[in-house]
Order: sequence, then C-alpha cells, then structure tokens
Amino acid sequence: MALGGTRGPTPRWGLRLGGAALLLLLLLEAAAQDPPPGAGCSQNTNKSCEECLKNVSCLWCNTNKACLDYPVRKILPPHSLCELSSARWGVCWVNFEALIIVMSVLGGSALLSVVVCCCCCHRTKKSRKPDKSDERAMREQEERRIRQEERRAEMKSRHDEIRKKYGLFKEQNPYAKF
Repeated sequence: MALGGTRGPTPRWGLRLGGAALLLLLLLEAAAQDPPPGAGCSQNTNKSCEECLKNVSCLWCNTNKACLDYPVRKILPPHSLCELSSARWGVCWVNFEALIIVMSVLGGSALLSVVVCCCCCHRTKKSRKPDKSDERAMREQEERRIRQEERRAEMKSRHDEIRKKYGLFKEQNPYAKF
C-alpha cells in the first residue's frame, strides 16, 4: 500500500479488541502503582464514610467505623474483615448484600430475556414452513371447497331445470317477448 493511501474501514471487532486491551493495560498499570505516602485507608478510621470512600481502594465498615484497604485479591471482602451487610465501597448508601442481590436479579433478568428472545426467534423460523398437520388441514379445506362448488353447480342446474319445466326460466332480455 502506498504511503498516504487510504485504508479500508477498520473492522468493529478490531476496535473492540483494541479498546479492551487498552482498558486492561490501564487497569494493570493502576493496580501496580503504589499508593502515595500518607494515603492509606487506615488514617480515615473513625471518620466519615464519605471521607473514607474518596480513595477508591478503601472499604468502609459500618459496624466498627473502620476504613480498611479493599482486599483486591478477592471479589468480596471476607466475613472476618467486615460483614457484607455493613461493608460499603464506592458509595455509602449501597451495601454489598444489596449489590449482590440487585446484580443477581439483573443478570437473571438479562439471561431470561435472552432465552425468551431465542425461543421466539426459533418459533418464528419454525412456523415459516408448514408442517404435516398444516398441509393436511389445507388439503382437506381445499377438498371441502371443491365439493361445495360441485354441490352448488348441481343445485343450480336442478333449479334451472325446474324453472324451464314451469316456464319460469329467466331470459336474457325480458322485453324480447313483447
């Protein structure tokens, strides 16, 4: 490709992959950095929850009003560190129990909606081609329609014969007699 030439559009998966790699690198770099001196979480113990949670690596425990370092090796803080019902991280008004329940409900709802959508899509694909019972019902309906037309034609011919017999047959032009 020549310099200054135009390249085609970047595939979307390439952008997503690059964005994910960049985010991962930023997270690893942020985790590898040592906190500045004097910025430990324990210095905010017995202060307010808001003061403690200004540092995102801190965890506030409501039971003993302690500001603790968040155990980054574990997803949830262990019970020995602080109970889930009194642990706060990020904001003071959300505890970990409520967070777990809400995330479980949202995840379950999302999973259920995906399953329902897949079932609906499968059902519409399946209903596009008629199955044997539908074909049989359509065939029987067509046979009934044909028999009905035959009966109707037979009744019309009988009625015409009776009209001819008694001179009630309608002519094309009723004024032709006169």
